[in-house]
Amino acid sequence: MIERAMLLAAASLAAAPAVAEVNVYTTRQPVLIEPVMAAFTEETGIDVNLAYIDSGIVERLKAEGARSPADLVMTVDIANLKQIVDADVIQPVNSDALKAHIPAELRDSEDRWFGLTSRARIVYASEDRVADGEVTTYEDLASDKWEGRICTRSGTHNYNLALLSAIIAHHGEEYAKEWAANVRDNLARKPQGNDRAQVRAIWAGECDISLGNTYYMGLMLSDAEQSEWADSVRIVFPEFEDGGTHLNISGIAMTKASPNHDDALMLMEFLASPEAQAIYAEVNHEYPVLPGAQLSELVESWGTFTPDVMDLTTIAEHRAAALRIMEEVNFDG
Repeated sequence: MIERAMLLAAASLAAAPAVAEVNVYTTRQPVLIEPVMAAFTEETGIDVNLAYIDSGIVERLKAEGARSPADLVMTVDIANLKQIVDADVIQPVNSDALKAHIPAELRDSEDRWFGLTSRARIVYASEDRVADGEVTTYEDLASDKWEGRICTRSGTHNYNLALLSAIIAHHGEEYAKEWAANVRDNLARKPQGNDRAQVRAIWAGECDISLGNTYYMGLMLSDAEQSEWADSVRIVFPEFEDGGTHLNISGIAMTKASPNHDDALMLMEFLASPEAQAIYAEVNHEYPVLPGAQLSELVESWGTFTPDVMDLTTIAEHRAAALRIMEEVNFDG
């Protein structure tokens, strides 16, 4: 009798449908993407398992190889996406929906990665100590008029390396090295903390301007303590002298090993949909990649700007040079 019950139970388990799921390796903090993932699960019934990997994501994927449980990789920087492409651990994705929703300049020409959101690398300027129109270009940050007035996080952080990579793309390595050295000389203190810590330093009177990503303004305003910091600054959209405001993206790619290919593709397409793009805009204060998607009221209040049209892949190709320059000029002190 017991043996018969065990056989029936085994048969029942064998017949049970597999749990629908998608496994995502992400360098983005899960708290930033959990709302949109929850919306996907609610709509489809497919679970999304997030594994936050702060560093070494390429090495992990290469070590796991065909045994990797990861279906998708999400990153916060175009250079990281290029590293994953160069490591040959992802596969191209042929999707009419992704191509329809994501502009060509925000996805790989060979369909290996797709941008999901963008953010501008801007200047936070003191409301009291920096006049309107005093900051206009990235190049101007190297002017000695800013001596002792700039705060920033580490020069070797991805966000600042991406900006310096763009400087190289626009002006060449020699100019970029001089620019980095001059900005270093204009620092009010040794690079430290994150982008919000720089705004706090402006609020505290330690410096007058800082580099930061746009969405941090939204995050600060939603925090009771940090809202006072945010109120002490305004967002300024600098431009390159021969271009526009520097943008970076968060993006996604499908691994070669993807064990849940069809469900993973469904998630990718959902993330580029109007519903998901609206969630990104409202919750994360980022710029949607979907043309015509509605900005949140807060993001819209920051004003308009002209995005730089420099190809993102071209910028990513200069990352190694940017890191070398930051180290050569001893930017972090």
